[in-house]
Amino acid sequence: MKKFGITIYLIVLLSVYLFLTGCKQETGFTERKPNIIIFFTDDQGYADVGCYGAEGFETPHLDKLATEGIRFTDFYVAATVCTPSRAGLLTGRYPKRANSHEAVIFPYSEHGLSPDEYTMAEMLKSVGYATACIGKWHLGHLEKFMPNNHGFDYFFGVPYSNDMDSYYYKHNDFQSPPLPLYRNKEIIEEGPDQRYLTRMYTEEAVRFIQQEKENPFFLYLPHNMPHTPLHVSEIFEGKSDLGIYGDVIMELDWSVGEIVKSLKQEGIYENTLFIFTSDNGPQVGSALPLRGKKATTWEGGQRVPAIMVWPGNIPMNSKSSAMVTAMDLMPTLAKITGADIPSKIIMDGSDISELLLNPATVKLPERPFYYYARNGEAEAVRLGKWKLHISKSIGWKSKEKFPVSLYNLEMDISEKDNIAEMHPEIVEKLRSIILEFDRLITKEL
Repeated sequence: MKKFGITIYLIVLLSVYLFLTGCKQETGFTERKPNIIIFFTDDQGYADVGCYGAEGFETPHLDKLATEGIRFTDFYVAATVCTPSRAGLLTGRYPKRANSHEAVIFPYSEHGLSPDEYTMAEMLKSVGYATACIGKWHLGHLEKFMPNNHGFDYFFGVPYSNDMDSYYYKHNDFQSPPLPLYRNKEIIEEGPDQRYLTRMYTEEAVRFIQQEKENPFFLYLPHNMPHTPLHVSEIFEGKSDLGIYGDVIMELDWSVGEIVKSLKQEGIYENTLFIFTSDNGPQVGSALPLRGKKATTWEGGQRVPAIMVWPGNIPMNSKSSAMVTAMDLMPTLAKITGADIPSKIIMDGSDISELLLNPATVKLPERPFYYYARNGEAEAVRLGKWKLHISKSIGWKSKEKFPVSLYNLEMDISEKDNIAEMHPEIVEKLRSIILEFDRLITKEL
């Protein structure tokens, strides 16, 4: 009888083991929800990381992360400037769907990301995550638009860009106040010394990690730097061969290192998905070999560096040329964490979790990516290797009417050779795609 009981016990244990391992094989994920960190820099260019070809400064912490996870060569953000790019990241939707596609929000603006938008923070909070935004928000500075009303339990940072600190806007005779530093809904300092913003955000992020280490957490860390005016602490001043810009990037790299060190000290690094990227192309730095910079729909305006690390899940030393976007993060995190996105919400991002787990074998289905200019107008579309420009606003210096331009990005990453006349059928196909998409999305406004 005793032997029979032991046999039943072993059978039950085996069944539970097979069930659990079967579940893991089906999803590829560990049972415990991973911590999620999105380290989001401001105006850092495609070539402003060592492993992407940076010159004049070093980024050892980011380079090490690239060896521990996956580095993307064709990662795009949703817009060429701050506000719409952040809206796309946090909603998984083209900014135009949220009416956040034109220019950026200024200290005199009265609009922001609608409280009706469903954000990544709200989604993760629904499945038990502690959520924090530490850094630059720039999705509306009126209280109803601020992070605490968009799913973030905790906010420490500033509501808009650092160049808006005490800035006078001549066109509407508006004097911006000193840059406000918030802790949740309270202004705790006005006009903080910007030399220490990177350090302050880093220290605050480490405190949040230490506080929430026992529970799954989502840390959104959108740094102000390297947006101009550039500021760096004394410790990093003069560290690079590229002047203050290189110094600033090196301090941001230090910030990455401090975050990783904290995760390891708390014993939670192995169960953390760390995502690094930038909100758009550079104003000061380099996007080479890409054409264009911030505020342009050339590749240099929206293709940015991106590294993702999740030990034991994302294979080490991986590199992917798949076309992925910041809008893919929300549906991907939904799959990883078991969260639901309301079915009524139109998502533009796609779940790329299988690509993260198996980058060597998984191929994403071909899909278009639409480039919206700083003025909110649709200017270009990419489908596979082809990219078509139908118009050009800021960044186009010619006085002549912009010619419809087609580029083969596999052969011409720098967008130098317009081959539209050689492929009229591709031009017509891509033109129809972008015009129809913009027509449909405009009807939603």
